[in-house]
Amino acid sequence: MSIALSDQKQRIFNKAKDYCEEQGVRFTPLRARVYEILLHEDSSIGAYDLLDKLKTVEDNAKPPTVYRALDFFLELGLVHKVESNNTFKACHHFGCSHPVQFLICDTCGDVQEIQSQGVKDTLEAQAKENAFKIHTQTIEAHGICKNCVNP
Repeated sequence: MSIALSDQKQRIFNKAKDYCEEQGVRFTPLRARVYEILLHEDSSIGAYDLLDKLKTVEDNAKPPTVYRALDFFLELGLVHKVESNNTFKACHHFGCSHPVQFLICDTCGDVQEIQSQGVKDTLEAQAKENAFKIHTQTIEAHGICKNCVNP
């Protein structure tokens, strides 16, 4: 049983499946279901909420099942972890190394991934000035989204 995805999200799902094949790793049916759930969510989702949703289609799903799938997706860059609230969000542009920047609504929990070249460039310049090499970059900005400001 698959989750109905919008055309755009279905294209991302298919791209992820193809990407896994290109990387020589298996996009198993269970991983596919987990990724469908992640794509279906507009916001980020915690591992146990993800498990509850997975159990509706996989009765025997257990926490290790979800954590192994999340680790798999994190390693490939198909998913980002939102560290401040320990949740996960599907990445819509994977296959490249990119800085991660999130706008997180503290009212409704919505998480938007954005790209700001200026932030990346400034951080890299400051790191260089301090003889520091950045391996990964995740910036989380908390506030209130437009839907919660103007309900």
